[in-house]
Amino acid sequence: MGTIGILLFDDVEELDAIGPWEVLAWWCARFPDDGWAVTTFSHDGGVVRCAKGLRVLPDHSDDDVPALDVLLYPGGRGARQRVDDEAEVAWVRAQRERVPLLASVCTGALVYAKAGLLTGRPATTHWAALDRLAAIDPTIEVRRDDRYIDDGDVVTAAGISAGIDMALHLVARFAGADRARAVRRGIQYDPRPPV
Repeated sequence: MGTIGILLFDDVEELDAIGPWEVLAWWCARFPDDGWAVTTFSHDGGVVRCAKGLRVLPDHSDDDVPALDVLLYPGGRGARQRVDDEAEVAWVRAQRERVPLLASVCTGALVYAKAGLLTGRPATTHWAALDRLAAIDPTIEVRRDDRYIDDGDVVTAAGISAGIDMALHLVARFAGADRARAVRRGIQYDPRPPV
């Protein structure tokens, strides 16, 4: 039981954040007795302009976000830019001290890698960033074909739709497979790509 926080920032990939949000928010709203909540936050609490132009108003800032049990760090162009932001990397490293489970979608894993959180661990990211992940920290066991990897206190997911799969995995991890199946059915997540 606890709180899941999805970090939002300028140039975040929309579905990296909103896909998991849909899964987790549906779960929390329909099954409140499971005791979980999901929220969004940005560092300053202000409006975030996503990678393709969607504007989102987070629920919180760093200063007033509830204590988190899970931090979800999405990817996109904004995450790739944050890899070289020393203040952001230090912030992420500090989260390791207070947040029991860190999750990433897509290139959010690059920021985790830069913060040293994936050293010696299996991890994945968007297919186009796998080589960069390996270059940031050669000790990472880069798994190129996995959609998501649960390594206990760190979970990484590949790009966009894999973040939805990872969110369903978190529901299963916290509330059981039957609950995750109910959420998947509830949001009608049954991918059948036409091409």
